[in-house]
Amino acid sequence: MKLIYIYHSCYVIEAEGFAVIFDYYRDSGNLPREGYVHDKLLRCSKPLYVLASHVHPDHFNREILEWRQAGADIRRILSTDILDSGRAKASDGIFLQKGDIWQDEHLKVQAMGSTDVGLSYLVYIDGKTIFHAGDLNNWHWKDESTDKEIQEAEAAYLAELDSLAAAADSIDLAMFPIDPRIGSDYMRGAEQFAARINTRVMAPMHFEPHYDKAAAFAPFAARHNCRLLPVSRKGEEFNDI
Repeated sequence: MKLIYIYHSCYVIEAEGFAVIFDYYRDSGNLPREGYVHDKLLRCSKPLYVLASHVHPDHFNREILEWRQAGADIRRILSTDILDSGRAKASDGIFLQKGDIWQDEHLKVQAMGSTDVGLSYLVYIDGKTIFHAGDLNNWHWKDESTDKEIQEAEAAYLAELDSLAAAADSIDLAMFPIDPRIGSDYMRGAEQFAARINTRVMAPMHFEPHYDKAAAFAPFAARHNCRLLPVSRKGEEFNDI
């Protein structure tokens, strides 16, 4: 199984005979519709699963509703807040809310919660457990927030981690935000995740263009026997995940 970093919170998993795209915002090339998705995935005939965790434009681009492939299925699995917003219609995909499970012959998708709008996703592929956080994180700005706001944000986040731990004993790959915009405490959510959830590999999200600050999480991940993928560019591929 291969993982490809596209941009922002978008990753692609290529498995045997199909591919999965998470939270497409824009492609990995220099132009919006140029890169790995358009130049490779949309030109092949294998089934393509397109997941969007919520309606925020940096996680859901309406372009995905236009995608077509000759001779192949494109299955869109979307959070119900996208439907509720009016930015998609019922015929555009399979809509999930927290607690729902959908599966077919290739993969199983379990809709988990978030500390923002929409969902996070547990996806089971070829015997491996994959997690895409969407906008699940310990979203507090320590340098700006009040103590009460910090406590409330952390309590909501830790409750979601408890739910995730109950659903998955361990995770083979977690795609998770490591966002320097949060300020001095920007790695806290990721470290709490790695401490609470037995995670083999973590792929950073929501950090563009601060690759160095995302990479700085590697020693924190290692403390919890988790390997942080050293993402260094758009379109980078990681084999044998």
